[in-house]
Amino acid sequence: MRIRFISSCFLAAALLLGSCSTPKNITYFPDLGTGAVVQAERQLDIRVKPEDKLSIVVNTQDPALSALFNLLQVQNRLGGTTSTTKSVGDASGGGNGQVAYYTVDSAGDINFPVIGKLHIAGMTREQVANYVAEQLVGKDLVKDPIVTVEFANTGISVIGEVSAPGRYEFNKDHLTIIDAIAMAGDLTISGMRENILVLRNVGGGKQEAYRVNLLDAQSLASSPVFYLQQDDVIYVEPNDKKKRETTPNGNTPYTPSFWVSMGSFGLTIATLIITLTK
Repeated sequence: MRIRFISSCFLAAALLLGSCSTPKNITYFPDLGTGAVVQAERQLDIRVKPEDKLSIVVNTQDPALSALFNLLQVQNRLGGTTSTTKSVGDASGGGNGQVAYYTVDSAGDINFPVIGKLHIAGMTREQVANYVAEQLVGKDLVKDPIVTVEFANTGISVIGEVSAPGRYEFNKDHLTIIDAIAMAGDLTISGMRENILVLRNVGGGKQEAYRVNLLDAQSLASSPVFYLQQDDVIYVEPNDKKKRETTPNGNTPYTPSFWVSMGSFGLTIATLIITLTK
């Protein structure tokens, strides 16, 4: 009888401790079966914003003519690099310099050689290329220009419960939140997969907050932040178990959950004693 009693107590304790642990939802997209189709949000390309840096290169059949519309980086006396407002054709050394970046001002404009100010805020990379080409042709400066535009400082930040938090730059026209998580080395085992925060800069010093759930494929795909924009911030919160572990009083008798667990354990033991002594 005594052995049976002790065994029952150990069993009750094991069941109680197991019931107190936090379930971990670590499987992505559990709602997706074989052949399932998810309707994603309309693909959104990165659009130009103030403070963006862009490389804009104009090529024509005449290299000397092309040089008039391409900025150049020149070496200063200390060995550093300085972006100038001169075109390649105006600088010594011809076309030996590296092309510099245009910085979009607070009004969304850039100052383009020969043409002057161009308003490009809100445009995609392809739209900027077409717009510059149209301006060159429309002003009878170039007949058949080939304009190449690339973002130079486009990046997002991933922080919190990921393997490699930090800022990540990319050169794609569009980037999904899944891409960003993969770049950061995936979520840790303690990351809360169903409540990821995305902060988006909407201008005027304002940030817009969104929440996404990696356990619900359809809601994730239809989220406005499924496709990211430059300077988005992704924050992965720790799950409840990790929060308790990192809280000073998380595992002490000062927490209500501790006393609830102890009360349940005591009630279980009392019930066993009464049952076994009858």
